[in-house]
Formats: sequence, structure tokens, C-alpha cells
Amino acid sequence: MATLRQKGGFYFIDYRVSGRRIRKNVGKTKRIAELALKDLEVKLIKGELGFDTKKETDLSHLFEEYNKYSTTHHSPGSQRRYKAIWDNFRAFISHYPYLTKISHLSPKIFMDYQNYRKKEEASNTTINMEITCLRTLFSLAMKWGYAKINPTNGVGLLKQEVNTSPEFLTEAQCKKILDKADDFMYPILFTLLNTGLRKGELENLEWKDVDFDRRKIKVQYKDDWSPKTAERQIPINDDLYVLLKKHKNEFASNCPFIFQRNGERIASNYLRKRFMLLTASCGFPELTKIHSLRHTFASHLVMKGVDLATVKQLLGHTDIDTTMIYSHLTEKHVDEAVDKLTFGSGA
Repeated sequence: MATLRQKGGFYFIDYRVSGRRIRKNVGKTKRIAELALKDLEVKLIKGELGFDTKKETDLSHLFEEYNKYSTTHHSPGSQRRYKAIWDNFRAFISHYPYLTKISHLSPKIFMDYQNYRKKEEASNTTINMEITCLRTLFSLAMKWGYAKINPTNGVGLLKQEVNTSPEFLTEAQCKKILDKADDFMYPILFTLLNTGLRKGELENLEWKDVDFDRRKIKVQYKDDWSPKTAERQIPINDDLYVLLKKHKNEFASNCPFIFQRNGERIASNYLRKRFMLLTASCGFPELTKIHSLRHTFASHLVMKGVDLATVKQLLGHTDIDTTMIYSHLTEKHVDEAVDKLTFGSGA
């Protein structure tokens, strides 16, 4: 039940909702404070505050429901990543058999989880990603009516080094890679360099996603795949237009995918293996991630003077802060900008 207390000339009501302690300031007047206390007690009795625990679902059921949701809303790679996170969290709470419902969780539990993962030698970056995913999970639980409060609220992220210099290829490296690429890898690498597509977006790209008349590539939802962020359109430049037209004439078949292996979608880890072999043969084996081609696309656009807002749109970032990792590349253009002024030059 609720309790009325006085401190420093103010009255406070202390009460708990779903195991969470709440302290509410109700002013300096005792009579008003008492009325507020009675009103709150009535609401507590009627269940108008907090979440009706009779409707609450078990954590195991929530995880099952999220796995179903993930199957239809996330790519196979994301599904595996999220499942691994739920498995890590389930392994942690298995040490606390009394934690069976969402209302049993508190911010302290998730802070203990961070310590648990640190002892397993997980990096701060990995732990932060896991907390972010768990926060998303419990936000969905609220939307689904399974919880009233997100138990991860108030859980801070661990400090981590921010990579302000994304890994990207020079023009010379790009030329060398393309020169050494075989007939299978060349059109894939060329498309990635000219569109900034994510690897998963390219692997799921179908001919119906290419509008040759409008010269646009559409990154859009499929029955069995969803883009990481919102749908978007990417312009097709002249060189890519020629390549895709030629590729369609030579390789289009009954398979809907633009880039395929044996008439089927490319396996998720195949391109990275091929990319690593290629970069090693070119003399820069440190470039192991095919995602560096997406960074290359964005970095060279910025270095050629394209504004960050446009780069954000092309990459499909939901937040400009994500695009800001390329901001240091604009410094040269900022330095050169004032040289274009001619005030008082006598011209």
C-alpha cells in the first residue's frame, strides 16, 4: 500500500507498482496530500496504476514470441545474432530461478548481466549491443501488452572506443581488386562500390528491384527478408547501368536473384570468404570485411563534396549520427571553402 511521508516541508507518497518503488511529491499542504493519498490508494485497488500481473506473460513465452517476430521481420543473419543474445541472457537468469516474469526484472538485473558478460570476456561493444537488443525486446513486450514498464530503463551503456575512421579502400585499391576479380565477383564488387548496398541487401536483390527506366535500385521488403532499416531507392549511375544491362542479358534465368550461385541465393558467408581471398591476393589482407566497400562508397562521396544528409539517405541510415563517422573526411573541403570567397580582392 501507499505511505504518506513528510520531508523538508513537502509531503511525499511512497508506493510500489509491479515491484518498482515510486516516490511522488504531493505538495506542502497536509490536507491536499491526504486527499492525494486516498485517490492513489483507490487507483491501486482498482488496478489502474501499473500493469495487471494477471495478464503478464512468462519470460520463456516472451522469448518464443520474439523469435516468431524475428523470423518475419529480420534477415537470417540478424535472427541468428538476436537468438544468440537471448540465449546469453537466458543462461544468465538460469542462475536466478525466481526470475520468471518481466515484473521480476529490474535495472540492477541488467547491470549484473553486464558484469556477467564482462567475466566471459565479452567486449564493451558486444555488451552494449546486447543491452540495446534486450531494450528493444522489452519495448515490444510493452506494445504487445505483456509489460507496463521496460525493465532496462535506466541501464547505461559501457564506455567504448568510438571508431571515427571507417575502413575504406583507396581508388587504387578499388582498381586493383576489380582488375583481379573473376567473372563472378566483378559485377558484385562493382555494384557494391557504386551503390553502398549492405551485403545482405545485395544478396537479396532481385531483378524486380531494378527499375531500368527510372534508373533506380529499390531496397524493399520481401516475403522472407526485410531490410535492416526502412525501404529506400538508390540511383543507378551510367557505368552501373551498363553493367546491370549486360549482366541481365548474360545471366538472367528463372532465378529471381541478380547475383546467384547455381540458380540460388548466395549463402550468407560465401562473399566474405571470396573477398578475403581476393584482398589477400591483392596484397592487403587486412581488409577482411566486405562491409568496407559500403564505407568506400560513402567515404569517396564525402571526399568528392557530397553532403552528409545525402549520404545518409543513400546509405539508409535512420540517424544522422551514424553518418557522422564520415564527417572528418569533410574537413579538407571546409578548409578549402573560404578560398572561394573573393570579397575585397580587387577583381
